[in-house]
Amino acid sequence: MITILALMSCKKPVEPAVAPPPPPPDPAKVFVDGVNRRYDELYKENAEAHWLHETDITDAHEAAAAASDEVMMAFTSETVAKAAAFTAVADPVVARQLHLLKVQTTLPPPNDPALRTELAKITTSMSGAYGKGTWCPPGKKAADGSPACLHLGEIEEILAESRKEADLRAAWTGWHQVAVPLRADYTRFVELSNQGATDLGYANTADLWKSGYDMSPAEFEAEVDRLWAQVEPLYDQLHCYTRARLAKKYGSKVVPKAGPIPAHLTGNMWAQDWAYLAKDLVPFPKAVSNDPTVALVEQKWDDQKMTKTAENFFVSLGMGPLPESFWTKSMFVKPEGKEAVCHASAWDFAVPGDLRLKMCIEPNYDNLVTLHHELGHLYYDKAYQSQPYLFRAGANDGFHEAIGDTIALSMTPTYLNGLGLVPTTTASREAVINEQMNVALGKIAFLPFGLLVDKWRWQVFDGRIPADKYNEGWWKLRQELQGIAPPSPRDETFFDAGAKYHVPANTPYMRYFLAHILQFQFHRSLCAEAGWTGPLNECSIYDNKAAGAKFQAMLAMGASQPWPDALEAATGQRTMDASAVVEYFDPLMGWLTEQNKGQTCGW
Repeated sequence: MITILALMSCKKPVEPAVAPPPPPPDPAKVFVDGVNRRYDELYKENAEAHWLHETDITDAHEAAAAASDEVMMAFTSETVAKAAAFTAVADPVVARQLHLLKVQTTLPPPNDPALRTELAKITTSMSGAYGKGTWCPPGKKAADGSPACLHLGEIEEILAESRKEADLRAAWTGWHQVAVPLRADYTRFVELSNQGATDLGYANTADLWKSGYDMSPAEFEAEVDRLWAQVEPLYDQLHCYTRARLAKKYGSKVVPKAGPIPAHLTGNMWAQDWAYLAKDLVPFPKAVSNDPTVALVEQKWDDQKMTKTAENFFVSLGMGPLPESFWTKSMFVKPEGKEAVCHASAWDFAVPGDLRLKMCIEPNYDNLVTLHHELGHLYYDKAYQSQPYLFRAGANDGFHEAIGDTIALSMTPTYLNGLGLVPTTTASREAVINEQMNVALGKIAFLPFGLLVDKWRWQVFDGRIPADKYNEGWWKLRQELQGIAPPSPRDETFFDAGAKYHVPANTPYMRYFLAHILQFQFHRSLCAEAGWTGPLNECSIYDNKAAGAKFQAMLAMGASQPWPDALEAATGQRTMDASAVVEYFDPLMGWLTEQNKGQTCGW
């Protein structure tokens, strides 16, 4: 008799199910993951090298920065060449990273190693020469009998404070002389950069730069022209009023009543910011004036208190404090006994928690605003730190510049009163017009300059402005867009574009123009989120967590989505719109139009 146990023992064992083999890894994803990891390593090394170079300018640090640039460019060149193999990528996240890999660089590296080395050395040399630039006024001697030479900041003080036309002309001319030796290097730089762009598959560097905006280069050019057309009437009225007041002060022989304004009379080396003309142009001199700079000096605000105050604004929105290392590693004042680039800048070292500021802080309101701007960069960096390297950037470069400036628009009398810097939270109509004039002299006066720097470079890179016409092309655009003229004849022995930091430093400038549009668009949307229903120029989002959460959601996206998606997250709109600029300055526009009646505006 066969037992049940025996029958059971005769059954064939059941084979365990064999799991299907995993799908092979996506080669494109494997590639971009490796690129992101390597860029993290290289970027940290490169940032450290440039940090040393800019905070302690020496030949050794300059050489180290150039060597690091060469390594970075070599990797970019090799990586972009390999990326060309991935032509049909189904994963949209990977496809976007491959696209950004090509357009992320503002300094396209040539494939030829020798040319890459030359390009790295030229760019670092130009930046260093600019940082060390001085003007030695004739006849002025130091205590030891040597020439008393002035750095850019000291020369800018002359332009800001003096009202003697001859002194202004001398200071302006003296600084612009610094750029003359850069012209030959810049000419070669254009050739090498264009070679790099060609090696990456673009017609020239201009074509590469304009391809980074999620639209074609031609569409982007048309877009910035459209935005300029929205705000140009406001600039025209400000220019007309300013020219009339300057003509009254200096006489019609110096300032024509119907023509461009001489560049050296605007209180700024590049006539990009007319804020230092505020005392000359104040609409209502007898109105109560709120000047935070007076309080900053009297109350002995130092670099730490000013920076902590800017940080506190972001904390009030729910964004948290900056990392502790920020306070130990940043440069807040010019290092004693060292040459350093004092031009304010924010630094992300591609290491979680390593965010730094480089600035030579002075106790004035302009510096307090700049601190809010620079910390805007750092809070953007902080928000997207969890993204892969290729997504750790602004939705477009204008976004990054707009963040801190959006915050600065909330530095209203109410906000400043809370800091103890102004005595009142309300203002009369006359005081409102005065304040609007102050803001417009910075932001509206800037708009055409923000546009023309890259319009000039686009035309240099694509050959419309040849090397022997650099200065002619520069001043042609300045007169057409800005209504600004040089104080004396400028031939091709000069290189006046190179007297602006961003040209020898190869920093694209269109981002600043876009930022001056976007910040008002962001401000209007965040004010609505905060429940504000009054005039746009009186709104402050300080300490409003709802507005902060909406802003933070956009910041965290980084460059992971096309910029219209990021813009929609913050504003509900998918198109950049300058109408918020016009709305913000509505009180001033009405007043300027009335004042300019009977004037011949334009140039």
